[in-house]
Amino acid sequence: MSGPWLVADVGGTNARFALVDGPDGEPSQVGSLPTRDHAGLAGAAAAYLERYAPGVRPSAACLAVAGPVAGETFRLTNADWPADTPEAVRERLGIPHLEIINDFEALALSLPRLGPADLVPIGGPASGAPGAPMAVVGPGTGLGVAGLVPVSGGWVPLPGEGGQVDVPAATAREIEVMRLLRAERGAATAEYLLSGDGLARVHRYLAEIDGAVAAPLGAAEICARPRDPRCRETLHMFCALLGSLAGNVALTLGARGGVYLGGGILPRMADVLRESAFRSRFEAKPPVEDYLRAIPTALIVHPGPALAGAAARLARSPHAAGPLEPA
Repeated sequence: MSGPWLVADVGGTNARFALVDGPDGEPSQVGSLPTRDHAGLAGAAAAYLERYAPGVRPSAACLAVAGPVAGETFRLTNADWPADTPEAVRERLGIPHLEIINDFEALALSLPRLGPADLVPIGGPASGAPGAPMAVVGPGTGLGVAGLVPVSGGWVPLPGEGGQVDVPAATAREIEVMRLLRAERGAATAEYLLSGDGLARVHRYLAEIDGAVAAPLGAAEICARPRDPRCRETLHMFCALLGSLAGNVALTLGARGGVYLGGGILPRMADVLRESAFRSRFEAKPPVEDYLRAIPTALIVHPGPALAGAAARLARSPHAAGPLEPA
């Protein structure tokens, strides 16, 4: 393909776009637009091109969206956009080749491209088993989970809806929080606690359990107050629950190559994550503690991993040269 590639990471809050010059190119001309300001994916992509790359005509695009991509339709889970089809978006943008994938599929595809500077270790060995499956878990507007499995000549991503599993509560306080969640939402779904709104929900539930009246705080405010007793408990419970969930993901996928943490929330609370029970809860799965101790966990700090993963997906397509590096 002769023109630049358009790549995107579209969530319920922000839609990030960039251009990439071929299989080995790095995302450039990165621009972020509020998702709510646009009526759909084609409109957001067109607005990006008009604002950040006027006159550019991409020859191909891979747009990663935070929601299920099933058959010929896709839907953004935490936004008001209607369900759409990749072909309709392609026609509206006039791009010869377009793929739409789940955002955590893109994040998983970025893992082989991440280097030491892109990761902050959160426990376990320095590296995982060579050529073994990997997994990524990430709380943001929602909660994403995906795997990456080695095959002959490259990697295959395993997207899913792992954020919709049950809350892995273990302590008495966590069980009380789960009870309140179930009463309010009708289900104890992990995404209801392990997300931006979930962090605020945990804070509110802890106040209710203690019989206190707490001012409503958003995720950014809670992350900014790690010394406030209730905010601190909220952050530590969040990390502990995330550790249990990540351990479940590691066991389910056999992710001996590592479990990597993405999303927009965790970089704001990296210090709390390191000192929390995240890693101990990750490993606390009798009788397979030794299996989990051998799996590294790390926080992704790369500024745009899903954009790199979307470019990796295009590099695998028959419309571009070169597969991903073999496992």
